[in-house]
Amino acid sequence: MRPVVGISSYREPASWGHWRSVRADLLPERYALAVAAGGGIPVLLPPYADPADAAAALDRLDALVIAGGADVEPARYGQLPGPNTIGWRQDRDAAELALLDAAADRVLPTLGVCRGMQMMAVHASGSLLQHVPDVVGHDRHSPGPDAYGPITVRTVAGTRLAELLGPSLTVPCHHHQAVDQHPGLVATAHAEDGLLEAVEHPERPFWLGVQWHPEAGSDLRLFAGLVTAAQR
Repeated sequence: MRPVVGISSYREPASWGHWRSVRADLLPERYALAVAAGGGIPVLLPPYADPADAAAALDRLDALVIAGGADVEPARYGQLPGPNTIGWRQDRDAAELALLDAAADRVLPTLGVCRGMQMMAVHASGSLLQHVPDVVGHDRHSPGPDAYGPITVRTVAGTRLAELLGPSLTVPCHHHQAVDQHPGLVATAHAEDGLLEAVEHPERPFWLGVQWHPEAGSDLRLFAGLVTAAQR
């Protein structure tokens, strides 16, 4: 049977048909399409209010994707918000940390995408860089509100990421924050400007986070790798 892959989702005001600004659980379709193209069956996970519900959901799943989205609340990694950190979602932060707790307990194959990688670092008691342009001096990692910047990344030899993707590739990025400290996770890719672009857990079969958006491109090897890990 094809593995069932849960994907964390947003809870945002949305409009459709005759309805305007209704709170809805939603996600760009590219995530579900990418999971399906990789061989899995996608299931969207709402921001659970009770950690026990997150754990119960993962009992019925074979793999997990923590999707991209809003900034993480800085208090969760011991910082005050900078001027460019806005719009965090406390409900989603809490729900995704609960999902990561449950996934770690079950050694469930897990892929973090953009914010998802940042949540993995925060879950590991790490910290974030709150505004990437302040660090690298340019905005190519996030060139506009609805655009992806093409970024070349180089992977670290001997890592699972390098095994899946090879030594280098160009990826679609849209992020103004990034991972700084990541205890227990190893760096597996960097951009040409030195910014960290991927991490993984060295002892878990598949616990991998990337700062870019693989679902937005044509290279779906990460999703295929996640599904393969779930099948194993």
